[in-house]
Amino acid sequence: MKKASKKVVKNPETGRTKTVRYGQVGATVSPGTSKGDSYCARSAGIKKGLSPEKRNDPNTPNNLSRKKWGCVGKKSRR
Repeated sequence: MKKASKKVVKNPETGRTKTVRYGQVGATVSPGTSKGDSYCARSAGIKKGLSPEKRNDPNTPNNLSRKKWGCVGKKSRR
């Protein structure tokens, strides 16, 4: 069974670690395709609705997923 992606993040201030899980279980990532462009356009709308701190935080599930899809704005790149 496939698992969703995850990243272990360390808080530099406290030294504590946290596991951030993101992505759909069993879904395939296809950067640079029309499927990727559709995902990037949807997730850009999600990002737009976040607070400025969360919008620029590279360890939020949305931003980690956008990085995996190769999103640049509303387009997906390989």
